[in-house]
Amino acid sequence: MKLQDLLKKPLTAAVMSVLIGFLVGAAVLASAGYHPAQAYAALLNGIFSKPRYLVQVVIRSTPLILTGLSVAFAYRTGLFNIGAEGQYILGSIAAVLVGAKLSLPPVLHFFACILAGMLAAGLWGAFAGYLKARSGINEVITCIMLNWIALYLNNFLINRPWLKKPGTEASYEAAQSAWSVVLGQWKFSAEGRAWLGEHPGLADVLLRTDLNYGILFAVLAAALVWFFLGRTTRGYELRAVGFNREAARFAGIAIDRNIVLSMFLAGALAGLAGALSITGTMPHRITTLAAHEGFGFDGISVALIAGLSPFGCILSGLLFGALKYGSASIQSVVQAPSEVINIVIGAIVYCIALASVFPKLAERIAKRGGKRHGK
Repeated sequence: MKLQDLLKKPLTAAVMSVLIGFLVGAAVLASAGYHPAQAYAALLNGIFSKPRYLVQVVIRSTPLILTGLSVAFAYRTGLFNIGAEGQYILGSIAAVLVGAKLSLPPVLHFFACILAGMLAAGLWGAFAGYLKARSGINEVITCIMLNWIALYLNNFLINRPWLKKPGTEASYEAAQSAWSVVLGQWKFSAEGRAWLGEHPGLADVLLRTDLNYGILFAVLAAALVWFFLGRTTRGYELRAVGFNREAARFAGIAIDRNIVLSMFLAGALAGLAGALSITGTMPHRITTLAAHEGFGFDGISVALIAGLSPFGCILSGLLFGALKYGSASIQSVVQAPSEVINIVIGAIVYCIALASVFPKLAERIAKRGGKRHGK
């Protein structure tokens, strides 16, 4: 395959952007007096040296994949869902309310939390969509405002006597019947501990991590988004609205209804991320927030790195989660600031935004090759 053909492929832009991001990070480390090779070796060691670390990466990546899907879904339908952060918070709140206040059988309780989180966050997103459809208010403005409303709503509810756990700045925990932790009850039983004592590798993973089924839901969500947008009539209508709103209106597609639906589904995906965080990871509760946790905002970067591809969000979410988790090793081993990883991520996103440069570079190479051969 010729170089110019390779440069035209979307995957090439993504790979080149990642490499450039790491080169920028290396330059920053070197300029600050740190050895880039040692720093990146510590990063890789903190990700791949133990199975437990890889599991932690997957756990860290799960909400990023889902918030990335939320942003990508909305963008594919012509909307910019910058409100995934607030929708994530609403999903967490709803999951805690159902998980802590209802008493249901284990599997049913888990799915009740998930559905509650998706519905609450979906309605939160749909409200921004309704304001755009009804009054033409830009969804970026309303989503930013709703993010802050969600944060303060979280803090307000935590301070209600019926939800706040005495002596803490947090809510009551979701009941264990709502958890999605792998072998959650068995691994802490006497029988489970005895068996795991004979299998130290599995014990290290199961007892020292919150390994849960969330990643399966994230992968399933990516598959459903891909199928819905690419293989269904409703998905075609949503994409048509995103490509050309006036042409879609001329074709008889209900523009306003599809805007609201798109934001509802995007919100539901971010809400699923929040609900899975409550059911899958300790401490299974919401806490008072001084600032946004960043899962929704990081989802924007995940979606951009993925090129707005649903399955690409899985890979970029795992990359993002690995960098975030492994950055602690850079600080502990090399004593370099872990914030250098944010510089790497920023450089990757910046290069993704300039992805159109690579096809243009391919055209220039092709033209020069043609001139050399007298074409």
